[in-house]
Amino acid sequence: MTIRQKFAIDGHELAGKRVLVTGGTKGAGEAIVDRLAAGGATVATTARSASGTSSSALFVQADVSTLEGAAQVAAATIDRFGGVDIIIHSVGGSKSPGGGFAALSDQIWQDELNLNLLAAVRLDRLLVPGMIKQGSGAIVHISSIQRCLPLQESTIAYAAAKAALSTYSKALSKELGPKGIRVNAVAPGWIHTTASEAMVKRLAAHAGSDEQAARQGIMDALGGIPIGRPAWPQEVAELVAFLVSDRASAIHGAEYVIDGGTIPTV
Repeated sequence: MTIRQKFAIDGHELAGKRVLVTGGTKGAGEAIVDRLAAGGATVATTARSASGTSSSALFVQADVSTLEGAAQVAAATIDRFGGVDIIIHSVGGSKSPGGGFAALSDQIWQDELNLNLLAAVRLDRLLVPGMIKQGSGAIVHISSIQRCLPLQESTIAYAAAKAALSTYSKALSKELGPKGIRVNAVAPGWIHTTASEAMVKRLAAHAGSDEQAARQGIMDALGGIPIGRPAWPQEVAELVAFLVSDRASAIHGAEYVIDGGTIPTV
């Protein structure tokens, strides 16, 4: 059974919608591009490396963790589409080494903030005025359960940036809701992606252990995943598709966790 068959995708649900998905060539971002395009949307995406995504109508190679890259993406999207109806801030990740807080230089902190927080802030500042003018739109910020469950050995800066993104998303929802624009956040737990596997390799190298031990270390630090596995990127994409659709027209200012039950508290 294909993902499309499993979730019975309506190919017209998002027809006519102009979408920007950042970080849309790998992992959850790529799955989101594919899912929204399958729902009928016209999708633009961006990443630092050349596109491997066939579902996007527009690909802009740029680094949105920089002010110049964000401006480039916004300008190209407006030029091609005339504006956007939906923005999905999926770009994110961490290159922090293991070793706790003392291993994090000022540059590492700045890089994590630029990628995981300021990329969204800058693109919203450039694109949301068009949404306000048209009186409609939907925005989803991809946060992380790390915002409340940081791994002290490896994700301190990433977790702090994602916590700031969640707070920013809530604040933005208060301002934009009365103007016809819905803002929500999605907080995934561990997703099975190439990026998560790269983190496993870094942790294994730092500890002088093997990858299996590094994976178990992550599981132990998270307290386990009750469903017994990470989420698949397509499962995150399905939640995002729901949140930007008319089916979720009364959902605003919320954050949805998709972590297989990892967070152990209410």
